Amino acid sequence: MADLSPKTSSNTFWVGLSLFLAFEVVVYNLLKLLTAGLGMADQMQPENTIVSNWVKTVVFLLLYLTLLVAAVLVLSNRLPRRHRGQVMGWFYLALVMGFVLLIPLFT
Repeated sequence: MADLSPKTSSNTFWVGLSLFLAFEVVVYNLLKLLTAGLGMADQMQPENTIVSNWVKTVVFLLLYLTLLVAAVLVLSNRLPRRHRGQVMGWFYLALVMGFVLLIPLFT
């Protein structure tokens, strides 16, 4: 017999959103602390680099992606089946947020 009840409720979305925001804040602050010594704040090298502080940018993105993939792997194993459908949506949003978080990192 087919399951006629909805797979997720609106409460599940709000819990997922709050956990997503908490993850982003914790990871951003952790990576900001870890990459604090990389690069210079006043680096101006227009002739030999496309992105100023590119080492800090690359390290930040690689560590961010590592933590993100680890979180997705843990969540996909720990969550009940009815909630797993939301994991990939939050993953794709987090991929975009990784690049958005570079803006406050360098300001």
